Amino acid sequence: MKLRPVVMKLSESTLSLLKNFSTINQSILFKQGNKLRTVSVMKNILAEATIAEEFPKDFGIYDLNQYLNGLSLHNDPELNFEADNYVVIKEGRSRSKYFFADPSCIVTPPEDSITLPTEDVSFQLSTEQLDKLLKAAAIYQLPDLCVEGGDGVVKVLVRDKKNDTSNDYSVVVGETDSTFSFNFKVENIKILPGTYDVVCCQKNISRFTSNNHDLTYFIALEPDSTFG
Repeated sequence: MKLRPVVMKLSESTLSLLKNFSTINQSILFKQGNKLRTVSVMKNILAEATIAEEFPKDFGIYDLNQYLNGLSLHNDPELNFEADNYVVIKEGRSRSKYFFADPSCIVTPPEDSITLPTEDVSFQLSTEQLDKLLKAAAIYQLPDLCVEGGDGVVKVLVRDKKNDTSNDYSVVVGETDSTFSFNFKVENIKILPGTYDVVCCQKNISRFTSNNHDLTYFIALEPDSTFG
């Protein structure tokens, strides 16, 4: 049996991914191997990714943002996992000791991967489209992102559903014969910038699959979503 090395470095790509995961849940349970998974405390956002590195063991980090900021104290740190209850972060003559968290204190994803019961609407959302939608939501202070089908087209728009005179911003992303409205909270679109293949299911769940990384998000739809 091949033993995993206990010393490793993290790539910029993996660090960016972890920074993003820290916005979904401040804590994370790393598992032995090259898979990263996290879930929000409310369990309405789940993210999973495959990375280039392999972690040598399971360990919990309670404050992921703090841990990543600690890594940034070093230019090119080496992580040593020889100890049972902490990692040594080392570069040249400087070193930090960072203790692991009790896994029972961390909200973790279910063991099994999620499968959508049905794939009712699918489209691609480009980096630019996603960026403009989120920027418009910030400029106009809009809480809702909606995927709507009607008049032959699928469009994604940001608006305030509760306000009839709400400003909005929309982009057409496809064609459809169906009528539907899949609703998200903008605050739940915690995804890395990039292009995504998006699938919405009438059971009020969606899947965002990255075209740029081996990365998938499952995001819950709001209960007032409708299909057909």
